Amino acid sequence: MVVGGVGERDGFGGYRSQLVGELSAKGIRDLAVLRAISLVPRHIFVPEAVRHRAYEDSALPIGGGQTISQPWVQARSLELARLTGRERVLEVGTGSGYQTALLSHCADQVFSIERLPALAQRARD
Repeated sequence: MVVGGVGERDGFGGYRSQLVGELSAKGIRDLAVLRAISLVPRHIFVPEAVRHRAYEDSALPIGGGQTISQPWVQARSLELARLTGRERVLEVGTGSGYQTALLSHCADQVFSIERLPALAQRARD
């Protein structure tokens, strides 16, 4: 699945741009991280019932008692990793797959593992 480069065509590009602005205002400075957030459509990683809230800076339920983390937390985690784009990254706990998608824009290779079968299948889809 290609998640980058969808831009305004998916109807959520403006929301992603607004989220990038909010994260920048909250201190996220890594341009690669901000670019990843601008490219990855967070709304496809959340259940339909909460899709309208996908670009809020808040954690959202994804099923199995799990949540997709708040975008600021995800952005800050990526920023602190100081990825150069040449790394091989192992992510433990795929969840929705959103962080995996963000990582794919910041590292050379990403490997992710999820212990909950339903979440793993949904992230795979």
